[in-house]
Amino acid sequence: MENFEPEEQQYQQSGILPKPLVVADKQNWIRKSLISLAIYGFLFYVVFDLEVIYIAAVLLVLLIHEFGHFFAMKAFNYTNVKLFVLPLLGAYVTGKKSTISQRQMSVVILAGPVPGILIGFALLMYNLYHPNARLEMLGNIFFVLNIFNLLPFIPLDGGRLLEALFVNHNHIIRVVFTIISIICILLLAIVLKSIFFVIIPVSMVFDLIMEIKNHKIREYLKQENINYISDYHDLSDRNYWIIRDCIVLSFNKRYSGIPAGVHQYAPLEGGLIQHVISVLKVPIIKDLKAFGKLLVILLYALFFMAIPIIYLLAKHTTLI
Repeated sequence: MENFEPEEQQYQQSGILPKPLVVADKQNWIRKSLISLAIYGFLFYVVFDLEVIYIAAVLLVLLIHEFGHFFAMKAFNYTNVKLFVLPLLGAYVTGKKSTISQRQMSVVILAGPVPGILIGFALLMYNLYHPNARLEMLGNIFFVLNIFNLLPFIPLDGGRLLEALFVNHNHIIRVVFTIISIICILLLAIVLKSIFFVIIPVSMVFDLIMEIKNHKIREYLKQENINYISDYHDLSDRNYWIIRDCIVLSFNKRYSGIPAGVHQYAPLEGGLIQHVISVLKVPIIKDLKAFGKLLVILLYALFFMAIPIIYLLAKHTTLI
């Protein structure tokens, strides 16, 4: 979470009220994540009535996966990197950077599932020759959860990788890709008979509606030659209020009572700041040409398909 510091004391020489300053939340996110992790484990135990050792294994796999993303972001100098746990749904890592590189994004995305797949593969291969029920259970969790995360649908890592490589800022392709992902994940939730899994496609529908409206705002800004490809820190005060006015007009029910064109801080300014940030597009450095993208896809295929096939063949050979 973030908060903001208003500067109503003075206007700039241009007479434009300064945009609110966004400052990092100084509360202890590690403590929050540990509490959420404990709630995650407790709900898993209550809802699914699973053994404690199985729950501990799931949490271990979850943490190793997310810390892969976390340390990759740190390595590429992302700022304000934080890890959050969502009880029963999973976890996610957030971070900020003024410009995004396709190469770095690919590494950050793959840094989550790849270590887990390698650990799971090693455990399961060892278990073929030294059978141990708990070792097999841990290996299966590492293997299955991380391979599942490489399915080519957003918001899973596989979908995010394809989005980073091919979709980028193309709105139409992104909408189509999102709709396909929603349908596939909904079908998967039905097959798995998981009511909790349904939450993901439902939330994606609301996010898609928001994105379509935000895109209309970007189209207007483009027509008016107002730059929206920027991070919040570099956004000018004038452009902040222009984008804010567009948001208030486009989402008049959500921000009812906040008049457009009246540039003064509102009680809901914190929410408006986050909405302005969602309209902005961070510049993407397209540093992966056709050959580079091919290498990333081959690496993706290696961990998503080749390694599982190698293990299944080894298992089949051992059983024979």
